[in-house]
Amino acid sequence: MEKDEIIRSATGYIKELFAGNSDGHDSAHTMRVYKNAMEIVKECPEADSFIVSLGALLHDADDHKLFNTENNANARKFMANAGLSGDVAEKVCSIINSVSFSKNRGKKPNSLEGMIVQDADRLDALGAIGIARTFAYGGKNGRSLDMSLQHFYDKLFLLKDEINTEAARKIAKRRHEYMEGFVKEYLEETGQE
Repeated sequence: MEKDEIIRSATGYIKELFAGNSDGHDSAHTMRVYKNAMEIVKECPEADSFIVSLGALLHDADDHKLFNTENNANARKFMANAGLSGDVAEKVCSIINSVSFSKNRGKKPNSLEGMIVQDADRLDALGAIGIARTFAYGGKNGRSLDMSLQHFYDKLFLLKDEINTEAARKIAKRRHEYMEGFVKEYLEETGQE
């Protein structure tokens, strides 16, 4: 398969894999991460954009919150079916394993491609989309509004300072400020400030 065909196939695979998911870790999230990664990679010409594409599209294919798989089984299955080499599969799996905030707190991926995908995923946890995803996930998991708001302090407000690339830092700063305004307004409206 040609690279463009593999990317189209990965997009279809992700849409199928996440069908029916509505907690913020769905195919729409994956496609936003992919879009973010493609924007960032434009400013990092030395990065392998094909590896970045696959890493972004497959980054949640084996997320422990969603799937009971081991060793990136879903991602590896797709790449094997696409006829990709073991070297490509290992690079992509290394990226996948470096994305999760909870598992990689304070750690930088060991490749530029990994840094780009990690940034792309973290950007989707910021700004208006990040706010919407936080409350969608909280609602699905029985969290109150105030319990969901705690997630801003536990994770979201920390992301801006853990961004790897300059291209993503500019976006993260703006989205971070938007969230700060939202939380301030929320606290005022609920009489907590």
